[in-house]
Amino acid sequence: MVRIGIIGCGHWGPNHIRVFDQLKASCSFMCADLDQSRLASIKEMFPDIQTTDDYREILSNADIDAVCIAAPTNMHYVLSKEALKAGKHVLCEKPLSLEAQECDELAALARAQGKVLLVGHIFVFNRGIRKLKELIDSGELGQVYYAHAIRTNLGPFRYDVNALWDLAPHDISIFNYLFESCPQNVSARGQRYLGDRLEDVAFATMEYPGKIIANVHVSWLDPKKIRQITIVGDQKMAVWDDLDQLGPIKIYDKHVERTATYYESYGEFQLLSREGSITIPNIGFGEPLKTQDQFFLDCIAGRETPDRADAVKGADVVRVLTAIQRSMDQQGNLVEVSRG
Repeated sequence: MVRIGIIGCGHWGPNHIRVFDQLKASCSFMCADLDQSRLASIKEMFPDIQTTDDYREILSNADIDAVCIAAPTNMHYVLSKEALKAGKHVLCEKPLSLEAQECDELAALARAQGKVLLVGHIFVFNRGIRKLKELIDSGELGQVYYAHAIRTNLGPFRYDVNALWDLAPHDISIFNYLFESCPQNVSARGQRYLGDRLEDVAFATMEYPGKIIANVHVSWLDPKKIRQITIVGDQKMAVWDDLDQLGPIKIYDKHVERTATYYESYGEFQLLSREGSITIPNIGFGEPLKTQDQFFLDCIAGRETPDRADAVKGADVVRVLTAIQRSMDQQGNLVEVSRG
């Protein structure tokens, strides 16, 4: 039985507590938060869990094997470092840090301590995203031309990071996973409408190897909650809609054919669109958070390796975010993504 300590009981913390209590190989042993009302609420829902307003009690507790960090983003690096030094396995919500070099440092520390360090890039455990990966790898979509992601809603608003750092890590981690690479360069624009400190909306374009263009739109200021990704290939196209519970993946048998028409002195292509059927594959249902947290336990047990969402992958996402932020600060200039 892996005993888990949860640091942070805001939005995601209670979900982790619930999941680790449900999984057979773990239990939520102790949680920490500065807000006493949150701790009282957690205690009411989970009577067996110990609570504290000092996270160091979790790190010093010899009965606790692993720590799940769901604290504010600017605390991720410090808490992960302290937990690893205390000899705990760590699952940290995204992004792992606000600096890529700190992610690299945490990766080295986890190796030195012989501990698992997993980053909460939850969508690489989503069945729909896994299906998109299968469609790309099998060649069913053909050559991928471009992709675009929309992640919008009216709120919830953050005060520690902007909409880019809050929402885009999901789509960047997805595209890095699908295309097995970081983008080579980015360009982006953002704007601050609700205040003068944090961008509420951002549009980012990333160029991946193979001339694949991926665009991301994130916003706290849209009237509808949208979680969609479209992949356009030269044979088929696919759309993932995370809010469509009946059929989150739709495969469109649509493509463009080139037919050559020859003239006396030159040749040109005539483009013809081909319309086919729409397929909705049955991908089953599974809670991504439960899949991710079980994967964390399997890594601790040695049945899996964390490379699907380890600190190296976390550092890649932070490097992309940093380049996008720099482009936004430079009013859309093209910025190269640094290499680790």
